[in-house]
Amino acid sequence: MTNHLSPPTPTGDVRPAPAGDHGAASEARTRRAALPDLALLPPVLLVFGLGLWALALPGIDFRTMDDFGLLDRLPAAFYASLLVLTAGFLVALRRAGTSPGWPLAYCVALIVALKAAPAVLYDSVRYPWASKHDAVVDAVLAAGELRPNAGLSGNMSAYEQWPGFFTLNAALVRAFGVESTAVYLNWAPIGLGLIALPLLVLIYRTFAEDWRLVWTAVWIFQLANWVGQDYLAPQGLAYLLHLTVLAVVLRHFVRPGSAGRLRDRAYLDPAATAVPPPTGVRQRAICVLILSPVIFAINAVHQLTPVMLCAALFVLALTRRYRNYGLLVVAGLLMLTWNLTMGRPLFLETLGTLRQSLGELTENSRAGYAGQLTGPGPELAGRASIAMALAVVVLAGIAVLWRRRLTRSALPLLLVSVAPVPLFVVNDYGGEMLFRVYLFGLPGAAFFAAAALVPATAGTHRSRASVARRRTAAVALPVALLALTAGFLPAYYGKEAMYYTPPAETELVTRAIDRLPDGGLLLATSGSFPQALHRYDHVEHWFFAEQELPENERMLADPARYLADGIPPGVTAHVVLTRTQDVYTAGEGLLPPGGFETLRSRLKASPLFRTVEERPYGIVLAYTPAPKGAPASTGGAP
Repeated sequence: MTNHLSPPTPTGDVRPAPAGDHGAASEARTRRAALPDLALLPPVLLVFGLGLWALALPGIDFRTMDDFGLLDRLPAAFYASLLVLTAGFLVALRRAGTSPGWPLAYCVALIVALKAAPAVLYDSVRYPWASKHDAVVDAVLAAGELRPNAGLSGNMSAYEQWPGFFTLNAALVRAFGVESTAVYLNWAPIGLGLIALPLLVLIYRTFAEDWRLVWTAVWIFQLANWVGQDYLAPQGLAYLLHLTVLAVVLRHFVRPGSAGRLRDRAYLDPAATAVPPPTGVRQRAICVLILSPVIFAINAVHQLTPVMLCAALFVLALTRRYRNYGLLVVAGLLMLTWNLTMGRPLFLETLGTLRQSLGELTENSRAGYAGQLTGPGPELAGRASIAMALAVVVLAGIAVLWRRRLTRSALPLLLVSVAPVPLFVVNDYGGEMLFRVYLFGLPGAAFFAAAALVPATAGTHRSRASVARRRTAAVALPVALLALTAGFLPAYYGKEAMYYTPPAETELVTRAIDRLPDGGLLLATSGSFPQALHRYDHVEHWFFAEQELPENERMLADPARYLADGIPPGVTAHVVLTRTQDVYTAGEGLLPPGGFETLRSRLKASPLFRTVEERPYGIVLAYTPAPKGAPASTGGAP
């Protein structure tokens, strides 16, 4: 692959060569004339790359995934398609200033190539926990009302305290006349990714005039967005609204007289754009009015995103360029109002836990609910995730130190990226804070990572240093993009065996829950399996293995007695154990090796539990309490 990173100026105009440099300019023109016409390469490579991807799909045997998820099930044509698309994107960058449509087409193709395979292939919902969002939409449609103060099982009360996402999807289900959100749920990553594209371009064009830098930043963002928060969930929608607010603020909230030399072309980095025109008090007030419904929607959709938005607006207010407190006050008041009304129960509960979590940096930055990733696939995914995050941060750090003038002009974007980091001090967000901080810091990190790879040499004097930078970038950019692609695949698909569930297993779970009467109790090792929260407003749940490994090891010594002691008297209780739970508890390290089979066999042998239904992919057991005075034989370990 060859990367041509020496176009004319970022906007396509040809600047006159400095006096005495006509020889170098003539030599450059001669070299450009000697190059073959590459105009046909972008469309040819785009069609070829997508063709290879489509050709690879029938060869993906996703039903037999094991330790490495999809990684060893993806055929060579799939990997080749990513290589071809990367090569085509690098060729398209050569004329990004005059033909930005081709890099855009490649960015769209990358979203499809990276994330559409499960949507095309799977015959069930990807991400077992996504089915609980479908369950909430079903409950909203059935009940026709919200119950923010109801104590719902399975930690589901928060969804009715922040119901915006679910009421929107309930309206979509009714409007399209489909049965449920499961019809389009697997397509959410592609849809959300496509909507994010113009928002990212708006943000990056605020600070970069060079289209090569803009599209490279978008490409890196897509590769580095492995965290899996773009499925059909409140966070995905709230994140788009968050980017929308930032795009408007960064472009239309500049205070008069705050730019200084940052509008002087001679002072700016060659790739940077001048600070946007200033706006008056009236214009900013109108923007606040326009953004207020968007901020209100963020508060109605998700509990953490408003905190992230307020943190971003706060750090922007610390700069002279964006020292406007009106929008920050409005955002803070809307967040506080929602938390004290609709979200009051969970908000007060969270406040009560802050004393324990405040300042616990190590605990708050942990990844996952409990346990340690185990197995080749999950371990590889964990290492790839760390490597991806470090690579993006290191590249961004290089640009911040190396391109000082770009850093000065794009300082607000840098500040917005680091704004979420202090939240590590506050709370662990159920083991998710690490991923959320990374997600909200990614737009700025991707921009500066791209700045480290795309040299600012267009239209400048051809010194030895500039030539060396171009030659280095010609190698570093393709190598970096391929390395990020190689990291994305295990990070995103390495645990895929946890994410796919055969439809028959889902039907087994649905039947088991439908057998329970209102007020009945469903027991399972974890809630990460499809339909786990089916009828969540009628059935109680106990996911008894979602705790630390030492406690689970004690539980396995006599699981029947352990569960029986936790079941309230007179309650009808069923235990559901499925293949998906087995894979999840093993991969997340919730149970020791062989622990799930031990649990299943001992419960099945215990007189306290009767087998209701057994299939190769799962078993349903009914709790049958021993009569009073009977010996407590449980079938556990002697």
